[in-house]
Amino acid sequence: MQIDQVKSYLLSLQDEICAALTEEDGGAEFITDTWQREEGGGGRSRVLAEGSVFEKAGVNFSHVMGASLPPSASASRPELAGRSYQAMGVSLVIHPRNPYVPTSHANVRLFVAEKEGAEPVWWFGGGYDLTPYYGNREDCIAWHDAAYRACAPFGEDVYPRFKQWCDKYFYLKHRKEPRGVGGLFFDDLNSWGFDRSFAFIRAVGDSFANAYLPIVARRKDTPYGERERQFQLYRRGRYVEFNLVFDRGTLFGLQSDGRTEAILMSLPPLVRWEYDYRAQPGTAEAELTDYYLQDRDWLAEAGS
Repeated sequence: MQIDQVKSYLLSLQDEICAALTEEDGGAEFITDTWQREEGGGGRSRVLAEGSVFEKAGVNFSHVMGASLPPSASASRPELAGRSYQAMGVSLVIHPRNPYVPTSHANVRLFVAEKEGAEPVWWFGGGYDLTPYYGNREDCIAWHDAAYRACAPFGEDVYPRFKQWCDKYFYLKHRKEPRGVGGLFFDDLNSWGFDRSFAFIRAVGDSFANAYLPIVARRKDTPYGERERQFQLYRRGRYVEFNLVFDRGTLFGLQSDGRTEAILMSLPPLVRWEYDYRAQPGTAEAELTDYYLQDRDWLAEAGS
């Protein structure tokens, strides 16, 4: 395993994404917070707040170690429970100011579980997804096309498999609706061998900015009013619900006694809930759930 190479890549990925977001925003800079964890390891959190384009954007790097895998990390691999571990990754969430610009999340990570007298067990995970407030067909198709192109060199089955996994993972069971329009999600990736698996997370990580920033550029100047802003804040509530109830990264961070500020960086700065909200039929707000938040083959939509 080339753990140092993975760490070097992740740090450079954080730098590159922060630079690209700063340039796109044009009005604010990331602040950097370097932290250490008592049990082992640490990280570098970067947050941009109150920008011209991004109301809040967080891009975190962490590399942490521990004596025993938390339950969230060993749930699908019970045979590894009790092993020591190290985990490193870059995780980001971007909450735009304009309701016509989607929120987006991305993550790439490496886990290593170790036990004296046994070979280390490693696996990669990650992906990215898009959460619009006002749906746009062009954006959804472009987003999934970028995801497809990142996966294509690794096999024709990779994008549809990880797209389906994303749709299944980012689903709010209590709401019976997906969080957004999907993208890619994968975990426990080691069957390709280390080099090919590492190459894949680089392909995913490197494609994120090229997938997301053109959407931002197209929508950031779209006029909006209080109605759109209030709907954006309401729909952000779904994002909060998912991250606090279902998200494995949040659970891992809390269970491993991680740094709370870095873990909850993903939450939006403003959000609201409304009792039994129902969008008016035929409106753009209703279209979000009626059309966009459905199980769709967005690449097939491109030809229709």
